[in-house]
Amino acid sequence: MEKKTVFLFPGQGSQYPGMGMELYEKFEEARKVFNLAGKILGFDIASLVFEGSKEELNKTEVTQPAVLVTSIAVLEVLKAHKVLPKGSAGLSLGEYSALTAAGVISLEDAVTLVQKRAKFMQEAVPEGRGAMAAILGLPEEKVREVCREGQAFGLVSPANYNCPGQVVIAGERIAVEKTVELAKGVGAKRAVILPMSVPSHCALLKPAGERLDEELKKAVLRDFDFPVVSNVRADKYQDPGEVRELLTRQLSQPVLWQKSMEYLFKQGYNYFIEVGPGSILTNFMKKINRNVNCMPVEDLSTLEKLITSWEGNDHG
Repeated sequence: MEKKTVFLFPGQGSQYPGMGMELYEKFEEARKVFNLAGKILGFDIASLVFEGSKEELNKTEVTQPAVLVTSIAVLEVLKAHKVLPKGSAGLSLGEYSALTAAGVISLEDAVTLVQKRAKFMQEAVPEGRGAMAAILGLPEEKVREVCREGQAFGLVSPANYNCPGQVVIAGERIAVEKTVELAKGVGAKRAVILPMSVPSHCALLKPAGERLDEELKKAVLRDFDFPVVSNVRADKYQDPGEVRELLTRQLSQPVLWQKSMEYLFKQGYNYFIEVGPGSILTNFMKKINRNVNCMPVEDLSTLEKLITSWEGNDHG
C-alpha cells in the first residue's frame, strides 16, 4: 500500500533534559537549528537543554522554545535522510513546529513567536491561580457535564480532547480541583492535577491571545508546502491568511487532537511520524487507531529504526 506520511509535533510536557543532544552531536543540520535559535533567543539554548536542570527547562518561557527547537532539529535531520511528509499537525505549541515544517513560518519567526507566546501565557494568569487536570476513563460528554457543575466554583472547561478516554481540563485552580472530585464521583478511572504553571486553552488566556495577535501581525506567512491541520478546527488551514486568527484562538479554545487525527485518516494519511521529544503523540495514536503505523523519532536509535522502516516501504 502506498504510504501517505504525516509529521506530528509534540507540545509542552514532552520536554526532558538532554533531548536532541545525540542528533546535535552527530548532525550538522541539528546543530545549525540550535545555534540559530540561540542567537535569536539571546541565550545558549543548546547548553540549557543539554546541561541545565529539569526545573530550569520546565519554566514555560524556556520549555516552549526548547521543544520547538528540538522538534525542528529532528525535522532537519529527517529531511537530510530524505524522509519527507505530505502533511503535518502539532499539539498546541507543536502547531508552530508543524507550520514551520510546512514552510509557512520561518524558524526565526517561530522561535520569536513561541518565546513571546510563553511570556504572554505566564503573565496572563498569576502563578498558583490556574491549573490543568487530566480526566481519564470518562466519555467527553460526561467531562463537559462535570465542568459545567464545576463552574459554580469558578472558570473551568475542557482544554484538550487527546484520545478516547482522555480529556484535559483547565481553568481557575479551585474550580479545577472541585471538578476533579466531581469526575471521580461519576466514575473517572483517574483524575489528576497536572504539573503545569499555566492553564492553557481556556478563557483565562484570552488576554494572552490578544497580545499574541499583535506579534503574529509582524510575522511573514508564506504558502503551505503541504497541508497542516489546525487544533481549533480539526481541519486543514485553507490559506496562510487564517494562521493569525487560528493561532490566536488556539490559546483560549480546546485542542481537538483526536478529531484532528480522524480528519487525517479520512484524507487517506496512513503513516505517522512523531518528530521531537518523547512519544506522547504515538501513545495517543495507539488509543485513537491501533491499526495506524506511528513511530517517534527523537534520538539516534529511534532515527535508525524509522529509517529502516521507511526504506522498506513505498511512499506517496
